[in-house]
Amino acid sequence: MKFKHEVIFCVVNAGFSDAVMDAAKQFGARGGTVIHARGTANKEAEKLFEITVQPEKEIVMILVDSEIKNDILHALYKAVGLNTPGQGIAFSMPVSEAVGLNTPKPKKSAPKESETKEN
Repeated sequence: MKFKHEVIFCVVNAGFSDAVMDAAKQFGARGGTVIHARGTANKEAEKLFEITVQPEKEIVMILVDSEIKNDILHALYKAVGLNTPGQGIAFSMPVSEAVGLNTPKPKKSAPKESETKEN
């Protein structure tokens, strides 16, 4: 089944959501939603004054047309991937239905002459 839209999730270190959107907009994304999050601690978690530090994260959700998804994912990898200060990961999921999208509406055509005449 082919989906018309996909949602891209990009998880980056706090402060890098603007870089995510800048990269995504270059390939047609129009906006996104930022969710503040934190990473989970593991054995290698840094300790500061006997307190475990859990890194602050941002999750950027971007709903895009399926046709531009791959271009955006590649742009995110280059701009904020694991080998950058953003240390981001990105993945996408199909969207079966979406409402409320701000897409241009088709222009109404002028009424046909036969529709404007009274019977």
